[in-house]
Amino acid sequence: MLVPLLYLVSISFMTQGQIAAGILVPTEPAAGNWKRALDSAVPRGVLNSLLASVSGALLTLALALPGAWAMARFRTGGVLLSGLILSPWLLPPIVAIIPLLTLLRVLGLTNSLPGLILVYALMNVPVAIWLLDGFIRRLPVEIEEAGRLDGAGEWQLLLRIVTPMLVPALIAVGVIVAILNYNELLFATFLTQSEDVQTVPVLLAGMLSERVQDFGRIAASSLLAVVPVFTIAVLLQRYLIEGLTSGAMK
Repeated sequence: MLVPLLYLVSISFMTQGQIAAGILVPTEPAAGNWKRALDSAVPRGVLNSLLASVSGALLTLALALPGAWAMARFRTGGVLLSGLILSPWLLPPIVAIIPLLTLLRVLGLTNSLPGLILVYALMNVPVAIWLLDGFIRRLPVEIEEAGRLDGAGEWQLLLRIVTPMLVPALIAVGVIVAILNYNELLFATFLTQSEDVQTVPVLLAGMLSERVQDFGRIAASSLLAVVPVFTIAVLLQRYLIEGLTSGAMK
């Protein structure tokens, strides 16, 4: 698993001649690739990706939590809805491009980060509901019944009782959704045209489409894109493992 990443680090310090020679370790490490990567639009693309992925994940959780709770506790939609909740994921994503472009044009959100955030948030609601449903079904119903006896309304139960108990699960699902958003390429390519709002996968794909490909700069830019994901995974590892393991317990 680490070999491709380590070789990517090695390439980022190679010149074009060393890369063409097929060596594994640079004989004379060069930092020029990193300078060109930092001076390009890649750092801005990383920030755009982080903003779009994290904001989209938070909005997804805000929409998915009430839906998952309604389906798990009140059988909203019955067996049919719970069985079909992931059916949109069976369709090729490309079929949604034209309707989404039309809707964003009506809302005035074309070629903008808010428009991309909205798309990311909505497209991941089904998978977030599907993941949260299992966590909610494992919560003791008696706690919610005790809350109702004390006079709590349904929204109070959800916000004050259910949500605090689901914090590890929400973090785990949020990280999964955020990583899906961060790595997404298709929608970002079609919905963002200006370089100042493009995400890092789009910028990296643009480098690969150049006539003369600077593999050293591409390697350095790719590592810049990888760092935030690894950092988030390390910082939230405890919550991620706690959430996933609690969802597996009966």
